Amino acid sequence: MTALLAAALFAATDVDDLFLLIAFFADPRARPGEVVAGQFLGIGALVVASLGFALMTLAVPTAYVGLLGFIPIAMGLARLRALRADGDDDDGKPPAGPWRGALTVAAVTIANGGDNVGVYTPVFAVRPGAEIAAIVVVFAVVTAVWCAVAHALVRHPALGPPIRRHALWLTPLVLVAVGAFVLYDAGTISLLRRG
Repeated sequence: MTALLAAALFAATDVDDLFLLIAFFADPRARPGEVVAGQFLGIGALVVASLGFALMTLAVPTAYVGLLGFIPIAMGLARLRALRADGDDDDGKPPAGPWRGALTVAAVTIANGGDNVGVYTPVFAVRPGAEIAAIVVVFAVVTAVWCAVAHALVRHPALGPPIRRHALWLTPLVLVAVGAFVLYDAGTISLLRRG
């Protein structure tokens, strides 16, 4: 029962991550290992944050968590600016630094994770330690499945080529869209209008 709850929680809060993973895997500059590492880092950080909030029994207003939506927007706009400056000329080289790609994926996963924290925190607050440990294990397994599915779609003989062909422009647009959705969904836009 705990495993089913954990799988349902993950699927309900991370469907959008599947699309982000597809965009990252399709980017010719991204290394698959860095995408996977970044996804695990991001999900791990969200779980740790949720555990921390559950332990403190504090509720973070969703509108403030939504401010993290500015991170993927800034990343997407920076990538679009770089593409325009380069004239869409890609030399096929991955980003500089061995962990830059992983940290980018992790940052976007965290920024897109306000719903994760909002859902996981109350669940962790009312579960015993053994159940929390089981939930975390299921999250790790489903994260691996998400990565495998996204990678398979990008490498699919029919679906992969169009995804990869449009990846340079697709990835920044997906990042901006995710950031805007986070701001809207969390109610952050209303918060900013009031302030």
